[in-house]
Amino acid sequence: MAATNAALRAFFQSPKFAVVGASSNTDKFGYKVLKWYTTRNLAVTPINPGSKAIEVDGVAYPTVASLAELPAPQEGTGVSIITPPAVTLRTLEQAKALGIRAVFLQPGTFDNAVLEFAHKNFTTVLAGDGGGGSEGWCVLVDGDRGLQLAGKL
Repeated sequence: MAATNAALRAFFQSPKFAVVGASSNTDKFGYKVLKWYTTRNLAVTPINPGSKAIEVDGVAYPTVASLAELPAPQEGTGVSIITPPAVTLRTLEQAKALGIRAVFLQPGTFDNAVLEFAHKNFTTVLAGDGGGGSEGWCVLVDGDRGLQLAGKL
């Protein structure tokens, strides 16, 4: 099941976001994706069980250890995931249990089992083939278009 511009718009219509796999290492995609959200002034929570906060451009963003620590995650939280496939699957299982409906799986975060689970259990899934980049859907490549489609940019 390929993602579409409608899915991209739906994801970015979320009022708040979370980045699973957020990192303080500026070379990692977990940092780059978190920074993408913060520089666009979107309500985002970094998820990293090993850090109390992640600093982006001199601002410390408090982290939470898991999706379960987000306030009311079922109320429109779009979740970007930057973790290895085995961790991604556990994260998706937790997201499903919490009532989260929109997920964006960055390149390298999924395998066939993860994709099957995601498409079976979430209303909005961005992953795999499509988008504007050579590796498939990616917040860093497709995010601004998603914000435009959602009327936020």
